[in-house]
Amino acid sequence: MVGGAILLLAVLASVGAPLLTAADPVKPTFSKRLIPPPGLGGTPDYLLGTDNLGRDMFARVLYGGRISLTLSTSAVFFAAAVGVLVGLAAGALGGRVDDLVMRVADVQLAFPVIMLAIAIVAAVGTSPVALVGVLALSGWVLYARTVRASVLTIRQLEYIDAARGLGASDLRVVARHILPNTMASILVIGSSQLATMVLLESGLSFLGLGVQPPQPSWGLMLAEGRDYLSNAWWLATVPGMAISLVVLGANLLGDGLRDLLDPHLRA
Repeated sequence: MVGGAILLLAVLASVGAPLLTAADPVKPTFSKRLIPPPGLGGTPDYLLGTDNLGRDMFARVLYGGRISLTLSTSAVFFAAAVGVLVGLAAGALGGRVDDLVMRVADVQLAFPVIMLAIAIVAAVGTSPVALVGVLALSGWVLYARTVRASVLTIRQLEYIDAARGLGASDLRVVARHILPNTMASILVIGSSQLATMVLLESGLSFLGLGVQPPQPSWGLMLAEGRDYLSNAWWLATVPGMAISLVVLGANLLGDGLRDLLDPHLRA
């Protein structure tokens, strides 16, 4: 009897849930403020329509792009700075330092970005600084491994031995000869990492671990628009297209830099 009663309650709840949802007084009030883009019957005053609170989508996408790109670019610079320094130290010093750096990098690669974000948010709260820290910690390994491999290759070349024979110190060799020869790889990685950081920032904001309302972020706008896909598809489509275009542009920039900076491809 208990099982039958539970089954009956489940059936009644599934049948009555749509009726209760339709009677919600909040959702119709928000829906009345939705204005579609001009091509769908909206007014020309709103190029991309409005959201459920009557806010202009065009202005929110532009302002959200500034926030998303600022956070992503900052994360790329911090990740590059940390990764390049660690890679130079590991490749130039070698030995135990190299082994320690590579083991730390292996642990970092095995640690999910979402778990890292949850840990940092639980410790310091949701803030732009915490979000940049999460993104930078997830991206420094690629720079470190690439720079380390370049250093291990370059330091065996003859002009490095000639510089040491002329009395150049280790710091001068790294700063004058090794680092400039790794800049091409760093620039290419940075352009591709920008696309990755935009996707990570959008994903974390979508999950509520990044930018918080009322600040607009493309990922947060996707999360806010998913409840209105049936009658206001532009709320999620417009920020999604913005993310796709920026990621595509960053990847194309990386391909162009690779072709430009690689002498073999340029020839």
